[in-house]
Formats: sequence, C-alpha cells, structure tokens
Amino acid sequence: MGRHIKRMVILLAPFLMIATEALAQRPTPEERQPVPVEPSQARAEQIQAEAERTPAAPVDPKTYLIGAEDRLLMRVWREPEVSGAVIVRPDGMITMPLIGDVRAGGLTPEQLSQRVTEELSKFLNRPEVMVSVISVQSKKYYITGEVVRTGAFPLVVPTTVLEALSGAGGFREWADQKNIIILRGDKRLKFNYKDIIKGKNLSQNVYLENGDHIIVP
Repeated sequence: MGRHIKRMVILLAPFLMIATEALAQRPTPEERQPVPVEPSQARAEQIQAEAERTPAAPVDPKTYLIGAEDRLLMRVWREPEVSGAVIVRPDGMITMPLIGDVRAGGLTPEQLSQRVTEELSKFLNRPEVMVSVISVQSKKYYITGEVVRTGAFPLVVPTTVLEALSGAGGFREWADQKNIIILRGDKRLKFNYKDIIKGKNLSQNVYLENGDHIIVP
C-alpha cells in the first residue's frame, strides 16, 4: 500500500510543480490592470453618448439658418478627434480642430457641412461631415402677461400666435383674451383669441418671427 502511494506521488509530482508555478505567475488583483482604451475610441464613444443625450432639434437642415448661440454637433466620420459639440459665437463663428475658425452664422446645416468638408479636405482624405442643430438659441419669441408660463421660447419650427399661447399653458383667470398685442419691431399687431376660436378674422393668427413679443393684458 505504501509503495503504491509513493509511486502515485512520484507520478503526480511534475503536474503539481506546473500547477504551483502557474499559480505563482498568476497576477494578484492589485497587479491586474484594465485594458487601456485608445484615445480615439474613447473620443468616439464620448461623441456617440453626447449625440444620444442631446437629440437634434426638429429643424430642416436645408432651410434653417444657423445663428449666434445655437449649439451644433459636428460629426466627422471616423475622425473623433475633430468631432464634437460647438456653440456659435456672437460673431457667427465656430472653432474646430485642424481648421480653426469657420463661419456658421447665416448658413444652413447642409451649407455648413459642405464648407467644413472643403476645409477639412486640406488635412484629411475625403472627410464626411454631418452637422446637426442640437439646441436652437438664436431665434426666440417672448410671452408676457396673463398666461400660465411667461418668458422666452425657442422658435424652432414655424409657430402661430395661437400655437404659442397654447404652448404657454393657456390664460390666467383675468386675461383679456380679446386685446392681445404682438410687438414686432415698431409694429403692433392685434390678436383677438375669442374671434379665432369662433373662426373669425383668421388672418390675425400670423406666424411668429424672431424677437416677437406677445403681450396678454
């Protein structure tokens, strides 16, 4: 019996030595290091996450004119280092890596995409650029007076006076719904809500313009 045990120990000894060496070479939890993420990969993931958190505003990229304070997302395919969110400065310019300052104000997102593509082509091979407006700040209308919510509202899509009043939560109890005024520069436009809901004088339900003030007495 003793000889059999001794023989088994001798046979298993090499395997025990290999297992012991493997355990000795196995890194401790302190020695284990996470696999480093490439900077470009991390940047791409950051841009993707930002795009998902901030969906594009519902503007037409062919017709919407970019203005000061608008927030844009510049995405260059497979070039995360030159992609990211930018804010249009008061002078209408934005700043991007490689190309520096580019005029964005007064252009549509499609036109800006073309311009940035032309500039990046001096440094990159056939860049593909997509521009999206993620926050409209350059175009606003204002509502004051006897409505539930007053203040500044972004003029993202074509909006009538009636739609704006509905978006403000409706009237307060003592609002004069017949004598609403829209201030547009040096003009004063009248709006009678009572007439509108009766289907009268529908021409007064105009589309708002940037800077319009609706006053509900």
